[in-house]
Amino acid sequence: MNVLVVTDKLDMGGAENYFCKLENELSHPEIDFYYAAAEGELCVNLQNKKKFSNLSRKNHLHNLWVLKRIIRENSIGIYHANSLRMVFYGLVLKWFMKERLHIFYTKHNVTQLEKYLPLVFRKILNRFIKRIITVSDFEKFQLIDLAIDSRKIKTIYNGVDLQQFAFQRKKNQIPKKVGILARISKEKNQGFFLEVAEACLHHPDLIFYIAGDGPDYQSIQQQIIKLGIEDKVQMIGAVHTPERFLKDMDVLLVTSHREVFPMVVLESMAVGTPIISINRGGINEAIENDKNGYLLQEHSKREFSCKIEELLSNDLKRLQFIKEARKKVETAFSLQKMIQLTLNEYLLVLNEKKGNTTSDKKMHKPF
Repeated sequence: MNVLVVTDKLDMGGAENYFCKLENELSHPEIDFYYAAAEGELCVNLQNKKKFSNLSRKNHLHNLWVLKRIIRENSIGIYHANSLRMVFYGLVLKWFMKERLHIFYTKHNVTQLEKYLPLVFRKILNRFIKRIITVSDFEKFQLIDLAIDSRKIKTIYNGVDLQQFAFQRKKNQIPKKVGILARISKEKNQGFFLEVAEACLHHPDLIFYIAGDGPDYQSIQQQIIKLGIEDKVQMIGAVHTPERFLKDMDVLLVTSHREVFPMVVLESMAVGTPIISINRGGINEAIENDKNGYLLQEHSKREFSCKIEELLSNDLKRLQFIKEARKKVETAFSLQKMIQLTLNEYLLVLNEKKGNTTSDKKMHKPF
C-alpha cells in the first residue's frame, strides 16, 4: 500500500509549503510516495517530479480522473489531503472506485464548512476520515470541542528545515530593523503594525519593514502615507527567501487577529530573531512569555513599542530569548521530527492493514 499526498495548488502558503516538505523528505523502503496539486510558484521546490501529477485549479472532473488513475496504477492505500476540497475528492473516489482507501486530513486552517455547518463537518470527519493531523494542540482541542473523535487526531507540528533556517548571529546594525512577514490581509493586521511604528517615531534608529503581498497591499500603502510615516516604514513585497528577510531583522512582530500556528514564528526562532507576538491560536505552544520571546494578550501599541525598546536595549534579555528559542526549535519543531511522526502515522495504518490481511489468510487457510 502506497501513499498519495494532495493539495489544492502550489501558491505561497502554509499548507503548500507543508506539502513541499513532505514531497522533499518522505522516504521509506516499503512505501512509494506520489503527489498531486495544481501548479504554482512553489513548483520549483519539488524534488520528485516523476511522481508528481498536475491538477487543474477549476476542472474537478479532470482532477478526479487524474487521481483515480494514480490510485489504480500505484496501489494507493493512503490518500493524504491537505485541504477540505481534497478530502471531498477522496470521498468521491473511495465511493466510486469501491477501494479500501484510508483518508488522512491535515487541517491547516478554519474552513467555511466547520464555521457554518459544524454538524456536517463533524459527521464527515468522524465517519470517513481515518486520521486527522493538526499542526497545533490549539487546533486539536478546537476539533475535540466540536465533538470530533479524539482518537483520530494527532498533533504534528510543522517542522523547520534547520539548514535553510540556520542560526545567525546579529550584526550590530544601525538603524535597527523591526519586521513583519505575512500575507497582507485584515486577519494578519498589518494596520496595527503601522500603529506600533507610529508609536516609535521618537526612536530615529528604528526602521519598520512589511514583507509579503495580499489583498490589502494598496490600503496599507495608503495608511502609511496617511500617518506620515513613509520614512519609518518600508513595504518590500513578496519574499521568496524568507530566511534572508528574517535573518536581517532585529525583531519580528506577529500582530494577527487570528492564527492557528504560523510557520514564521518557528522560522524566526530558528534563525535567531527574537519575537514579540500577540497570543493567538497555538503560538503559545512555541513562545513562552519572557523566556524565549514576548507574548502579549492585547493589541496595545504602547505595550508592543515598550517591548521593542526593552529587547533592543537589553542585550542579556535578547540573547536569552535567542538561545532559548533556537533550542526549542531544535528539540520540538525540526523538519526531521515532523517527517518521522508523519511517517509513523502512515505505518500504523499500513501495519494494521497487514495484520488484517494476515488474519484473513489464517481464517481461510485450508485444513
